[in-house]
Amino acid sequence: MSVERLQKIMARAGFGSRRASEQLIAEGRVTVNGQVATLGTKADPDQDKIIVNGSIIKVKQESLVYIALNKPRGVISTSIPQDRRKTVMDMVDVSTRLFTVGRLDQDSEGLMLLTNDGELANHLTHPRYGHEKEYRVLINHQPDEKQLSALRHGIVLEDGHRTMPARVWVENLAGKDCWLGMAICEGRNRQIREMCQRIGLPVLRLIRMRISSLKLGDLKRGEWRYLTSSELKELRKMPQTQPPRFGAKKGREQ
Repeated sequence: MSVERLQKIMARAGFGSRRASEQLIAEGRVTVNGQVATLGTKADPDQDKIIVNGSIIKVKQESLVYIALNKPRGVISTSIPQDRRKTVMDMVDVSTRLFTVGRLDQDSEGLMLLTNDGELANHLTHPRYGHEKEYRVLINHQPDEKQLSALRHGIVLEDGHRTMPARVWVENLAGKDCWLGMAICEGRNRQIREMCQRIGLPVLRLIRMRISSLKLGDLKRGEWRYLTSSELKELRKMPQTQPPRFGAKKGREQ
């Protein structure tokens, strides 16, 4: 192998996407030949000693694995558990080291993609590619048009970040509660919950139904399966739908 960026080596070794690997580097948790690495560090995995969180990186050519999982509530998404809580990795019976493509918080459920393909993970999670993630969101009352418009045009979160425009539609009423459909091209921590909370729509349940072209389908809670070759082919394509623009007409927002 030749000299290449450290985050690319780490992603290939199963330490998460390139973005996740960059975070580990920024936190000072990676060394190369005894020196703390920085963003931009390059290395040769055949010649240099690379250590991440105390473990030596061993880059080997593994078969690429792609798994769709229906995550239940109460299970955490991280591949490196911080406590004894059950993780998504406890739910799949494979020996290959995998990581998650995006996360769902402990209280959320639905589709997750697990893989050891860092290139695909970067393609699906980087905002510049605009891959949508679609959710069903149960809220405690039917929203008015002002609230729906706010979600569609972007919400300023507590940290000052303004969310990108979202596609939002009312699916159906469930007594006094209401199911919304939402599609976003970002993946900030608990983003949908905070977006809804800030305009007076507390989330009761949140289910991810789709990641780009990959759909949850009839996969039952807690079940998992390998992706098909046709699903992988579609995931590797550039998305056909671009994020909606501010001020889009109502007829195009649903």
